[in-house]
Amino acid sequence: MIANTLRDCVVEALEDLKGQKILALDVADLTSITDYMVLVNGTSNRHVKALVDAVLAKAKAAGHPALGIEGRETNEWVLVDLGDVVVHIMQSQARDFYELERLWSDVSAGSESTS
Repeated sequence: MIANTLRDCVVEALEDLKGQKILALDVADLTSITDYMVLVNGTSNRHVKALVDAVLAKAKAAGHPALGIEGRETNEWVLVDLGDVVVHIMQSQARDFYELERLWSDVSAGSESTS
C-alpha cells in the first residue's frame, strides 16, 4: 500500500469516530523511520481506545496490520506503528504537555483536518 493511501485510510478512520485536531505530517524527508506521522486527540480513555481500535481495524482490512502498539494500558497516549504511518492518539492533556507539533514545527502539513 502506498504511504499516502495508508495515511488517508487512517485519517478517515479517525474522522469517522470524531477524532479531534487531526494532523498528518509528511516527515519522509526528515526521518527514515516513517513517511507520515498522524496526531489526533481523543476526549477520554474510552474515546482513545475506540480511535485505536478503528485505526487498527481499517488498516488491517486494507491489508496493513500494525507492526506495534504502545500505551494501551492507560489509553492516555497510544502509538500505533503501521510502518509508513505512525499514529499518535492522545488525550488533550498529553498532547498539550508533549507538544509533538512543536518538535516537527518545520514540517509542512501533508494533510490537515480539524474536527
